Amino acid sequence: MNMEVGNIIRHSDRDFPGRQAAVLFLIGCNFRCPYCAFGSLIDGRGLARIWSEAQVFQFLESARERLDGVVFSGGEPTLHPGLSNWIRRARDLGYAIKLDTNGSQPDVLRQLIVEGLVDYIAMDVKAPLENYSQLCGRKIDTEAIRSSVWVIKQSGVAHEFRTTVIPGMHTVRELKMIADLVHGADLYAVQDFVSKHTLRPDLRNRLAFPDKPLNDMRGYVLRRVERFEVRHDKEARPMPAFGRRRSSARSVETANTNFLA
Repeated sequence: MNMEVGNIIRHSDRDFPGRQAAVLFLIGCNFRCPYCAFGSLIDGRGLARIWSEAQVFQFLESARERLDGVVFSGGEPTLHPGLSNWIRRARDLGYAIKLDTNGSQPDVLRQLIVEGLVDYIAMDVKAPLENYSQLCGRKIDTEAIRSSVWVIKQSGVAHEFRTTVIPGMHTVRELKMIADLVHGADLYAVQDFVSKHTLRPDLRNRLAFPDKPLNDMRGYVLRRVERFEVRHDKEARPMPAFGRRRSSARSVETANTNFLA
């Protein structure tokens, strides 16, 4: 798989804690999450532009005076054998490095950590392990997910675990199970589902999870992790807390409509 970039956020002050960063969205992913908002990054089809390595580093060279961080996101960056070389090149330019990952490649994570190549890691935890394949759209090696969680927690590298929360696909009980899975982490964050460009068309325009039940579980989560955040997106449209939503016939098979449970 060639290492190519499908999009770049040229300046972000929210994607890398404490840093002014560029975000590189690498093409290629081994998951098929139906609610993914970046489906064009799976194989690059439909992208308006693809950045080559030369173009990426020409940009990073020119941005050194205004940026101090680079986020390697995707897609899934750890699928690319050339990832460590790109990270070294960015570090040689003076950038701190954040890695966004789905946690499917624990050996790659371990090697990047051992070599001191990452300064911050954010891992998406899609669901409790028993529901992973349903939420990710294909069979997932959940022991690899568990291993990545352990590797990150033991790494000594600043980190977070995060879940994009979708009504009909997650319940508060399941989010608490994820908090149990990442017990001991620096940070667990739950974040709004933005439904404008989902991989599966019938999920578009679905309302986001209501705010109140997420905040109500704060005490439970904070007994397990150092910090807890509820992250909102201005493009999300939250469901009222009292709402109950029926799953459509094409919803994920394991969807529990009583999402406040």
